[in-house]
Amino acid sequence: MKKLTYIITAFAAVVLSAASCNKILEEQPRTFFEPGYFQTEAGVEGGLTALYASLRYVYGQAYYFNINTTGTDEATYGQSGDGNFKDADLSGVGSLNASSSRSDVLWNTVFTYINTASGIVENAEAVGLSDALIAEAKFFRGWYYFQLVQTFGGVPLDLGSGDLKFNSTPSRTSVRNTVPEVYKAVFSDFEAAVNDLPDKPRVIGGVTKNVARLALAKAYLTFGWWLENPKNIPTYPAADRKDLNGHDATWYYTQALSICETAIANPGPYGLMTTFRDVNLAANDRNKEILLWADHTEKSEQYNGASLGYSSGNAPDNFAGWMMNWNHGTVNISGVGCIQREACQEVGRPWTRMAPTHEAIAVFTSQDITKDSRFEGTFTTAYYGNWEKAGKEDESVPGANGMTIPRGGLVISFIPEVLDDIVYPDAQSNTNGANVGAGTVPGRADYVFDLNGFSRIAFPALWKLVGQRNDYDKANALGSPNAASTRPYSILKFSDFYLTAAEAAFKLGNNTKARDNINVLRKRAGVWTYKQSARSAYVADFSEELADATPATITLDYILDERMREFYGEGFRWFDLVRTQTWAERAGTYTISGSSWGDHKPETFTRTIENYLYLRPIPQDQLNGMEMTAAEKAAYQNPGYPVE
Repeated sequence: MKKLTYIITAFAAVVLSAASCNKILEEQPRTFFEPGYFQTEAGVEGGLTALYASLRYVYGQAYYFNINTTGTDEATYGQSGDGNFKDADLSGVGSLNASSSRSDVLWNTVFTYINTASGIVENAEAVGLSDALIAEAKFFRGWYYFQLVQTFGGVPLDLGSGDLKFNSTPSRTSVRNTVPEVYKAVFSDFEAAVNDLPDKPRVIGGVTKNVARLALAKAYLTFGWWLENPKNIPTYPAADRKDLNGHDATWYYTQALSICETAIANPGPYGLMTTFRDVNLAANDRNKEILLWADHTEKSEQYNGASLGYSSGNAPDNFAGWMMNWNHGTVNISGVGCIQREACQEVGRPWTRMAPTHEAIAVFTSQDITKDSRFEGTFTTAYYGNWEKAGKEDESVPGANGMTIPRGGLVISFIPEVLDDIVYPDAQSNTNGANVGAGTVPGRADYVFDLNGFSRIAFPALWKLVGQRNDYDKANALGSPNAASTRPYSILKFSDFYLTAAEAAFKLGNNTKARDNINVLRKRAGVWTYKQSARSAYVADFSEELADATPATITLDYILDERMREFYGEGFRWFDLVRTQTWAERAGTYTISGSSWGDHKPETFTRTIENYLYLRPIPQDQLNGMEMTAAEKAAYQNPGYPVE
């Protein structure tokens, strides 16, 4: 039979706690799952909890976050970006191939857990497992296959013992199924999950009927696009663009819309938070808008799955939030390091591996960002002094225009527009502009970057993902900013029901439903209770103004803009662009200033996004590990990528 090389690998097996909704999943290390383990109740339940733990190895893993974000219309590589990031950018500074593509994170992780899920499903009846618990396993199997088929095209359903069968004897050959065959399996698993999962989670963060509904709706929507293939993007392995269940694209769009409407009408324990900022605020983690997340905890290294101390950046650490965070610690005025690295969401650990493009910023500023709160709720644009927490006793430091900046005062600001009156220091002198080449604006004590100053080295940081630790004390401590984030990484949100519904309605030609669903989120974006850039309460409601400003006719570009404004920097943008076949159109060029302090001249870069890139390469390590001929390996690889 056809088998993958690493179906059984060492990983942390886990044991389930009591099954009530106020319980958590408790983990105990095991080296591996032997075949007989799933024939016991403890084994099946342990396998289920392993499926939840597996999310940490994919979501929050910064290199996987990178491959789905860098190279899209959201981001490019930052000043400190290495080959992982430059290869993904497709702008001529690297090469994306079977050895360099970090989609290997997905491939190298999830087959183990697909196999675990199949083991649970196969043995469930023997141990008397309920339909609801079986549905949890099917959800995870369906979810991982859904991620794989979007990323690589057809992938193997037979891991060695038959399609969707548990396998315990790995060998070194494999055969890929076609895209329609994989989607048929995905739909079957998700449909079972919708039918059999409960409305409320049995444990904190457990999957439910509505979690499965969103996954199914997204899969239906994606497959509908695949059937239509409006730009003739090739698929692999070769297959007719036909549904094995006999439906057409319209049927799938109709079902996706219906599922979303059902979930919105029957939210259960889920719903929208009052403001956009509330969704991603660290203090609100695991809130009612988050349907699925990869969990972490600061309470225990065992349950966290990773060290609580210094992190070098490896899975299962959650370190994605470091990537689009510039080195604010360089800011120095009169010998005072004004902005210390701090374990709070407004500062965090800076790796400068990625940066937002000017075009991405423009998607936000095309709206009135004094009314639409999503720019403020996505980026950090104002940096306040915290030098006293590092033991500096200075009451103030010299500011711009002969003014002073007091303790806790505003030091650096990013203004998302071109300012006519900004004056930048001489590019050769890093001692000016707070040591980072920032400019001055009349009447302001803080140092400022305008849109032209947003560069690969200094840019509005991605606020929503930055970690925050409980050991951070706002009064007098910096906490542990070099540790990995112990925040959960959000994967599915209730808000996505509205944008998935809007896209499905658009594909069905129902402009009214598309606009109405978009406006639910736009109205929420107009509600403010706090202004982050000012660090102060701010109560305002511009919901009706934003709804009125929504175009009368909804276009695909507008839907994708709304998806960016709502979900920017969450690590899923590549899937949106590939699904809608708009990647080359929306991300083919981008603008940003250079990689040195003092670079304030925007440059335009061109990406080469060929059709074959709509599928990621099968990892070279996978090919190297298979006992197949060179011709068989070449046939296994996606076209366009050479076999090394």
